[in-house]
Amino acid sequence: MKIPSLSKILLGLTFLFNSNLMAVDLSNRLGVGLTQQYKNNLSAISLKVQKSNAYAFGATLGLSTSERHGGYTAGLKIYRIIFQEPNLNFFSGFGVALISEKINYQASSGYQADVTLGSEFHLKGIESIGFSFEFGLSMSKIHDDAVFETSGHNLIQAAIHFYI
Repeated sequence: MKIPSLSKILLGLTFLFNSNLMAVDLSNRLGVGLTQQYKNNLSAISLKVQKSNAYAFGATLGLSTSERHGGYTAGLKIYRIIFQEPNLNFFSGFGVALISEKINYQASSGYQADVTLGSEFHLKGIESIGFSFEFGLSMSKIHDDAVFETSGHNLIQAAIHFYI
């Protein structure tokens, strides 16, 4: 069983007990950040544009040129805002990505598709930073293995975006 690090526990407790959470209108704003949702465990740069109060579109790109454990990720995602709470935006998402990874110098490539539900929230006073978590179903095919599985992505893995 993997035990979460102290920093992840403290970060989670900070969000759990902070009563100053606040949702903001992100229409026509660009979010730039990071995500680590893919089967090859690469950190990826994430872009998210919220076109209206109902839809947002995202793109991700990750790359490692390591000879032994490198790879890439390139994905697209569409978000549908289900409803807004005073403190949170709840959404559903559908994403697809091309993924590649090297394990001990052997490269394999494939794809991943995700259907998720999640939430993005903002802290009062720093509304330009959005924190997300997501959960749902994932299907991937890499290394000649097609895998269906449940997925859950915490605040660090799902996405953190800075909105400009």
